[in-house]
Amino acid sequence: MLKTALGRYINNFKGFTREVWILALITFINRAGTMVLPFLSKYLKEDLNFTYGEVGWIMVAFGLGSMLGSWIGGKLSDKIGFYKIMIFSLFTSGILFILLQYITTFWGLCFGMFVIMAISDMFRPAMFVSLSAYAKPENRVRALSLIRLAVNLGFTAGPALGGLIIIGMGYQGLFWVDGSTCIIAILIFAFYIKEKKKTPVATDHPITKTISKSIFKDKPFWLLLFISFVTFMVFLQIFSTLPLYHNEKFGLSEFQTGMLLSINGLLVFLLEMPIVSALERRKTNKIKSIAIGSLFITLGYYILLLDSWVGILTISIILLTFGEIFSFPFVNAVALNRAPKGQEGKYMGFYTMSFSLAHIVSSKTGLEIIAHYNYQVNWFIMGTLGAISLLCCFWLNKMIHKE
Repeated sequence: MLKTALGRYINNFKGFTREVWILALITFINRAGTMVLPFLSKYLKEDLNFTYGEVGWIMVAFGLGSMLGSWIGGKLSDKIGFYKIMIFSLFTSGILFILLQYITTFWGLCFGMFVIMAISDMFRPAMFVSLSAYAKPENRVRALSLIRLAVNLGFTAGPALGGLIIIGMGYQGLFWVDGSTCIIAILIFAFYIKEKKKTPVATDHPITKTISKSIFKDKPFWLLLFISFVTFMVFLQIFSTLPLYHNEKFGLSEFQTGMLLSINGLLVFLLEMPIVSALERRKTNKIKSIAIGSLFITLGYYILLLDSWVGILTISIILLTFGEIFSFPFVNAVALNRAPKGQEGKYMGFYTMSFSLAHIVSSKTGLEIIAHYNYQVNWFIMGTLGAISLLCCFWLNKMIHKE
């Protein structure tokens, strides 16, 4: 029985090219080293003694830099190719992450985070576009899931190790590890993968047909961006306000917060690829999958309103994880597949900008709500925004059918 289940699980990973596996490997190395992000708000608040408002503004600078980097990365991927962008982005941002630990002033950190994220997030649209070159057309959704799996597997190890590094070496150790892993990951990429041109998406699915008109007239794409923005904004509370809530409400340590966040990565590792493969085999409507994800995320925040038992933190993480599993791979796939040939970088640039904008709005909004009201009001608002995203999924589905 166990052998059969294991065999079925392994079958979900068959059919990928060598390059896709190497992309997944460097993504894992990079994300396992990205230990700063889950603890960034705690580092700024507790180690550098910034106020909630100042922490919020530094996270705004983080998000603005990310937006600029996403736009530049998407633009340049179409002009000079994703390969050069990926190498420049990871190598340079690795060096800058190491240097960031020496900046401790408010304005210095605002500027430093803006510059680092502008360079670092050039990588993301280029990475998505690279799958147009290295993944087979019939495997693109699963390839996106494999990359996300590598991200989440990295996050499984990263936060727990990050908590231990803080205890043993302090926050400065995180910056050294983060920067070093960026550099190691891109050196592996440059050594094992040669530059290759994109191949066109071959599909007759109504969601993924080639669009001849301007991106600015692609109304379903912009509604998809709104859905992805709202979903990301709500979900990203897991990295900004939730770690603070763990400590201030229930007295959890950095290591305990890291272990809780590791549940997210572990569940994604075990369940996302089988779930995505099953949905693909059944030809499940991608928009409906995104809607199911929005429902789980909504419930993940509403349940935090029951704050008398520490166990709700685990239940919330599990619900948010299922929301991520059902939503994120298909949002990625729909965005990539709507792009006409030669405009993949532009489309994925705008898509990753929605993620970056979510970073800006999520942390600042969440921290301001907590400062002026309390955590409970924040959870209610985030849950309600998740419900709005769910309703927009039904609207998007109708627009797609009209096409």
